[in-house]
Amino acid sequence: MLTRKQQELLYFIHERMKETGIPPSFDEMKEALDLASKSGIHRLITALEERGFIRRLPNRARALEILRMPDSMAAQPPRRGFSPSVIEGSLGKTPPATKVASDSGSADIPVMGRIAAGVPISAIQENTHAIAVPAEMLGTGEHYALEVQGDSMIEAGIFDGDTVIIRNINTAAPGDIVVALVNDEEATLKRFRRKGASIALEAANPAYETRIFAADQVKVQGKLVGLIRRYH
Repeated sequence: MLTRKQQELLYFIHERMKETGIPPSFDEMKEALDLASKSGIHRLITALEERGFIRRLPNRARALEILRMPDSMAAQPPRRGFSPSVIEGSLGKTPPATKVASDSGSADIPVMGRIAAGVPISAIQENTHAIAVPAEMLGTGEHYALEVQGDSMIEAGIFDGDTVIIRNINTAAPGDIVVALVNDEEATLKRFRRKGASIALEAANPAYETRIFAADQVKVQGKLVGLIRRYH
């Protein structure tokens, strides 16, 4: 599963190599994806390499080899001009509306993949399935669910493998546990704090450091309102 930025970069490299036979430079990639620095390109290249889509050839400048393209990109390239989000397939759409089953008192909400409660992972972009949750857990607004990966929020009672229920909202108060999108590339579940003009994403595990970002680097994508845990 690739993020929209990863898809855009892969498609850009693919098209450039079709046209010229030479991979684009990191500066060209940065400009094509409208990123502020080449460090973001380095992260995207590493992610694509780890997922088996490209390979860096040793001892050669600008040497990249495309190993495969995702099936979802075979028919058409990824759209440009989107607004990243951790929900829905394009990362910029609203998740499917919550459906309340009045006879059972439950509501079906979409599960939108995984969220990191640890080191941030790639932004989530896929509606995998739906789950039924008690309607009283939700309140007003639209909601989605995410499967937790990692242990950085264990002192807040959130464990690896839990499913968190998220209200779709782009604002947060200090102390809220939120889904945060960092630099339009990485999604994480953390406690939201403000440090002057900066934003702190605070773990609930002393093994993890609080990460500080400029305000424009973090987008709140939702607030935690509930949790589901299965016992095996």
